[in-house]
Amino acid sequence: MTEESSTANDAAPFEWAIVEIFGHRKLAGRTREEERFGAKMLRIDVPTIVIGDGDALVVSGWTTSFYGGASIFSFSLTDEATVFRANKPYAQPARITYQDSEDDDANLPF
Repeated sequence: MTEESSTANDAAPFEWAIVEIFGHRKLAGRTREEERFGAKMLRIDVPTIVIGDGDALVVSGWTTSFYGGASIFSFSLTDEATVFRANKPYAQPARITYQDSEDDDANLPF
């Protein structure tokens, strides 16, 4: 067994969480503690969500960030569905569109 494969197997499993950084940034994703640069750091993978067929939320990619322990303001465990809803793209409000049709023009009083 090589050194790389043994460290991959020893990695802690991911936990779904909502993390606040310095109380200003709120991120929702899968998290775990990793050692980087000789220090323990929080790794958070934030999903990029797209709306698929039937309004299903589909992951199209992940954005990974690392934060030191002193920068973590809040850490709340949650579930996968909550993380996906938190990262759902903004849905613009529906706009009512009016279409002219010959039938509508025939019913006008003028």
